[in-house]
Amino acid sequence: MSYNAKDIQILQGLDAVRMRPGMYIGSTGPRGLHHLLWEIIDNSIDEAANGYCDRIIVTLNADNSVTVEDNGRGIPVDIHPQKGITGVEVVFTELHAGGKFMDTSYSYSGGLHGVGASVVNALSRWLTVEVCKDGKVYKAEFESTPDTAKRKIASGRIKSPLREVGKTDKRGTKVTFLPDKSVFETIVFSLDVVTKRLRELAFLNKGLAIELCDLRAQEPLKRVYRYDGGLVDFVKYLNEDKNVIFKEPIFISGSSGDFHMSVAIQYNDGYTESVFSYVNNIPTTEGGMHETGFKAALTKVFNDYARSKGFLKEKDPNFLGEDFREGITAVISVKMKNVQFEGQTKTKLGNPEARTIMESLTADALSQAIHKPSLRAVMETIIKKAEAAAKVRAAARKAKELTRQKNSIENANLVGKLSSCTGKKAEQNELFIVEGDSAGGSAKQARDRAFQAILPLRGKPLNAEKKRIDQVLSNEEIRSIISALGTGIGEDFNLDNLKYHKVIILSDADQDGAHIKCILMTFFFRYMKELISNGHLYIGLPPLYKVETKSSVRYAYNNEELGQITKGLGKNYTLQRYKGLGEMNPDQLWETTMDPARRKLIRVSIEDAAEAEKLITTLMGDNIEARKRYISEHSNFNKQDSFQELANAI
Repeated sequence: MSYNAKDIQILQGLDAVRMRPGMYIGSTGPRGLHHLLWEIIDNSIDEAANGYCDRIIVTLNADNSVTVEDNGRGIPVDIHPQKGITGVEVVFTELHAGGKFMDTSYSYSGGLHGVGASVVNALSRWLTVEVCKDGKVYKAEFESTPDTAKRKIASGRIKSPLREVGKTDKRGTKVTFLPDKSVFETIVFSLDVVTKRLRELAFLNKGLAIELCDLRAQEPLKRVYRYDGGLVDFVKYLNEDKNVIFKEPIFISGSSGDFHMSVAIQYNDGYTESVFSYVNNIPTTEGGMHETGFKAALTKVFNDYARSKGFLKEKDPNFLGEDFREGITAVISVKMKNVQFEGQTKTKLGNPEARTIMESLTADALSQAIHKPSLRAVMETIIKKAEAAAKVRAAARKAKELTRQKNSIENANLVGKLSSCTGKKAEQNELFIVEGDSAGGSAKQARDRAFQAILPLRGKPLNAEKKRIDQVLSNEEIRSIISALGTGIGEDFNLDNLKYHKVIILSDADQDGAHIKCILMTFFFRYMKELISNGHLYIGLPPLYKVETKSSVRYAYNNEELGQITKGLGKNYTLQRYKGLGEMNPDQLWETTMDPARRKLIRVSIEDAAEAEKLITTLMGDNIEARKRYISEHSNFNKQDSFQELANAI
């Protein structure tokens, strides 16, 4: 086949976005769909962060379109000197066009690539912009329509140029768009996902009112999120189902030039560290320099305090950072210019100077705060908690050494349990963590041993939410999982050593199976979070029913599918309800649950780290009433959708 210059395709305008949407929004699934909304909301949030906006209204419309309205300055409506069209039209039709590349219009911004609004336009069936500015109302309309001559979609073209349509005493921008159903798997926005993000933004922007309206139900819903306590309210919200060891969070803030930081800290009686960081309102789920600087300062200041008050004697070694962070819940919010996020996903701050500034500001502010007489009892409690953590650390070190010794898949810990695969390429290999010996035996016979390994669990693993790390590592089932994966855990975790790039939890579709899924997801979230954030953890979905007629066998994964399959069959079929994986013969298990061409998997992801933290605490913590309340409101573990929601939340 020839390859000449004529074969080189040049994509004009926004066509590149529609051709490769994943490059701009990550995926065309639900996550990518919501990314469109975040891009428009973030523009309004940037107005608020720079002091020009105090109210944002997000409306989920009945036709699946969504509207975002703010009372900010309004997108510029005058003519752009180079393009010869209005600022509104430039923003929505040109990639890498925006007012955030220089410091003159925005001091702080999360959107630095200049692609947000134009990408939303490119991936929408239609988009409308209304701008209230200087006493006038302006409106422009865009649409994506078929280009029959080129046999493709013309993306985000101007349908109606910006024009004056009325007078007003308001100001701000209103954007309404309908995602294109030919691009996305679904164009239905999740009320739960939107709610969580708007609540988070309200916490981060003290005093900002964010209104959410859902017009899709018979009875329209309206909620307003506003938190005058800001980060303090955020930490209290995250800890509301935990036993806190002091009531009022410690709040500190500081500035150095154009760098501003705020932190709220509160401790609970648990054993896990929960630190959430944000830069210009963007969640940095992988941390970065600002988080590193905060942790270094916290360790130094608390050790200095412990020595000055006699908790540490001259011969005593300092506590480690992990000792002081046991049971901590902290929210860090940084605003700065010239942000360098690592990757388009904006999950890690890379600015080296941020570490030095953050460490200095935190050390000064925290040192002043904790020496106040009102915090004397609080600090004594924190240091005693660190002392207990340091004692446990020695036991945990021994347990980790034991785990390392058993890290080979040939070791005694896994003999008779793990059935490894023959393939040597980790990126192609899969590990099924299976509930029980019966299901494990069936899975071992059903698998393709070239790339599928089976690890049966012979009992319920320990609930990592309620135990210290040394207790977690003493559990045989947990040790087996760690040894099989080869990555280590916690601060020793190394994703490069992962032996299976798909780790699939496979359990029965009943209450016990649901509990095992939750326990395992909790362990991975607490001690192998990178496994989740890098997309390696999955939930397998076995069918609930087998429907057999004289001519066919079909499987239903929920009651809705069962109704569709049996519709019109009358009584001319037999129905089997699977109570467990062990009831399936190997052929059925392969066909329904393990065959990559036909199975159904849910990828577990961390959409919102703070909300995932709260959900894990609710489901797996000690607050029984909170758990009952959540389950009664949200969960039906016999439905596929329930675990889709749970997995997405985590």
